[in-house]
Amino acid sequence: MTSTLPIWERPEIIAHSECLVRSLRHWTGRELLPGVTDPWERSRGLFEASFVLVSHGTQPDPILNYGNQSALRLWELTWEELTQMPSRLTAEAPNREERARLLERVTRDGYIADYSGVRIASTGRRFRIHQATVWNLLTPSGAACGQAALFDSWTFLT
Repeated sequence: MTSTLPIWERPEIIAHSECLVRSLRHWTGRELLPGVTDPWERSRGLFEASFVLVSHGTQPDPILNYGNQSALRLWELTWEELTQMPSRLTAEAPNREERARLLERVTRDGYIADYSGVRIASTGRRFRIHQATVWNLLTPSGAACGQAALFDSWTFLT
């Protein structure tokens, strides 16, 4: 059953937003929305932000589990489409090996703050992302629960 609440008001999305914020702070000391402390407001702020924010889980072929409005527009997907898609499909087949190396580096080091690479929208439109931060997501007890990416600069290639 589809929730009638806006995406950012859903309890599981508010909780995931807190995970995104907590994990980025853990690895980098950086605040996603400085000064916003209310979880509900933070969830809305992240979902409506001008930067792109996406994440995936820990499955063997990780499925995207979050994408804010900017991510949905960039990849030209609905929330339902995005949250059923393996994250590897955000890159074209020739670029997936490079993407896998990136994610291995993040797994090993906790985060990176300098990633650039080519991605592809659902319509085939290609774009290069610039200076993305990619980090491991952690539960409150410190267990790995996925990875996230944040960027605010991209260039369309096609």
